[in-house]
Amino acid sequence: MAQVLELQFETATGKAITFSVDEPREDVTALDVQNGMQAIIDSQVFYVEGNAISVAKSARIVERNVTELI
Repeated sequence: MAQVLELQFETATGKAITFSVDEPREDVTALDVQNGMQAIIDSQVFYVEGNAISVAKSARIVERNVTELI
């Protein structure tokens, strides 16, 4: 089963930004994710339309099953 960790942020102007991380650690915790998201915000390395990412909006792990038929 493929897993993706989706991190959703927001800029000061309300634009939503999503980062996807393939195959996150199985033991990742909400605290790990919160700390990582805050580090991304604090670093101010990502800008969208001139606005820094300013709010950690949400995070989730998405799982998907793929069954090859041919």
